[in-house]
Amino acid sequence: MGVVTAVSLRKGHHFSKTNAMSIRLLKDLGVDGDAHMGETVKHRSRVAKDPNQPNLRQVHLLHEELFEELRPKNFIVRPGDMGENVTTRGIDLLALPTGTRLHLGDSAVVEVTGLRNPCIQIDRFQKGLMAATLDKDADGNLIRKAGVMSVVLAEGDVRPGDAVRVELPDGPHRPLQPV
Repeated sequence: MGVVTAVSLRKGHHFSKTNAMSIRLLKDLGVDGDAHMGETVKHRSRVAKDPNQPNLRQVHLLHEELFEELRPKNFIVRPGDMGENVTTRGIDLLALPTGTRLHLGDSAVVEVTGLRNPCIQIDRFQKGLMAATLDKDADGNLIRKAGVMSVVLAEGDVRPGDAVRVELPDGPHRPLQPV
């Protein structure tokens, strides 16, 4: 079982989000008061392509272990800095299959829809950070380390210290792809 180490949100479209004592997840919408809340896409680049596509990026989760991996490369990243809503510890988010349900706190449930696809905004935050959040596996396939995206299935409040319980989907499992 994992734990929530931080929660963050921000009303406007900014790269980083502000840490909070708690956030409220709203079913089918996302984080109450966050710029990316809604049934349809809110990320500006996706809105420009098709504003009516479903929002599969309602809640961004990032593993705190990434911060420790980046530190020796001279990157200082704190919860919320990379735009995530929920920072976790103790769960290999990137290894979860598509459709995994994460139970956050007492009642909130999100379903993992895919990987966050790092973009140039990461380099605007800290030069070289985008490359540091990408890697290659033994076969040369790209590994994206900037967290996972999800949709809200059940609403509830989420706070630092809340437990995160993983519920894997029925098989066969599909690996995460960028959304």
